[in-house]
Amino acid sequence: MQWFSVIIGGQGLVVFPIHIIHFKELFMERRTFLRTAALSALAAVSTSSLSLGQNAELFQRARARQRALTDQMRARQRARRGGTVAPTKIPIAVQLYSVRNAANRDLAGTLAAIAKMGYDGVEFAGYYGKDAKDIRKMLDDTGLKCAGTHTGIGQFRGDNFEKTAEIHLTLGTKFMIVPGGIDSELHDVERNKRMAEEFNRLAEKAKPLGLVIGYHAHGGDARLIDDIPAWERLFDATVPAVVHQMDIGNYMGGYQGTPGDPYKMIEKFKGRSRTVHLKEGGRGNPIIGSGTVEWDRVFELCETVGGTEWYIVEDEVAPDNFERIEKCIVALREMGK
Repeated sequence: MQWFSVIIGGQGLVVFPIHIIHFKELFMERRTFLRTAALSALAAVSTSSLSLGQNAELFQRARARQRALTDQMRARQRARRGGTVAPTKIPIAVQLYSVRNAANRDLAGTLAAIAKMGYDGVEFAGYYGKDAKDIRKMLDDTGLKCAGTHTGIGQFRGDNFEKTAEIHLTLGTKFMIVPGGIDSELHDVERNKRMAEEFNRLAEKAKPLGLVIGYHAHGGDARLIDDIPAWERLFDATVPAVVHQMDIGNYMGGYQGTPGDPYKMIEKFKGRSRTVHLKEGGRGNPIIGSGTVEWDRVFELCETVGGTEWYIVEDEVAPDNFERIEKCIVALREMGK
């Protein structure tokens, strides 16, 4: 393989494999190229400086993720022709909690069934007694990607953080989402503030590894704390790197009769809805597209201001909702997603 080298600011050498570079595009988009090269240089410095006393394999995978992110940025820049951005099709995953009993019995078979439905990926909520490397092989065998995980806050505290980060790097995902379990912390002004500070510290810790931390919405997060929803108060106090994983149906359901406004939250916290849970609203457990959610509005927000990288279907009506999640993906494809 041939390589292409660039000196950045006289300080360091960045090397690109020549087969991934389209020279005409690079030199026509000089600023794009320099930003890409600078990001690669920063990734190299960051991982190098943090590798002392750490797991070398962990940081090699982090560096690989940084390279993948650079490739993604280059692809987005190539799409900018004539000052417009070509529409990007956001991949659709399913949260495995929707079929949790089946996944516990036969994870490989469950993943194969999900892939056959046409999903692009899955989000984990536990690992069903499997090793991360074995799960990664199952994903690769089915062509599915890991869209993230739901992981309890305790798994990010203290010595648990490095192990949790390693699992995510092995699975090939950057999204580490806390699914809940912190209601008592969020429903008080001072405790909410301390929780935001913890998320900020975790975001800073995750950043050099190419990972991100986030929080998942529930109806209770719409509870007003001194006239401000607990959810909004939390994200007002967190840095932009903390992912705002809105669950449309959950948040719309609201708290004690007061509905939440997921549209407002996605619009307010621009670029932070990097993964979004698609769940219908309304009575009778409707399938996506047959309830009260304004899906055109959701998709427009996600695809213009949300910064969304994954749509994630979650259906909690029963432990093994294969029929329902298949109806959801069919409905979404019919909507052009």
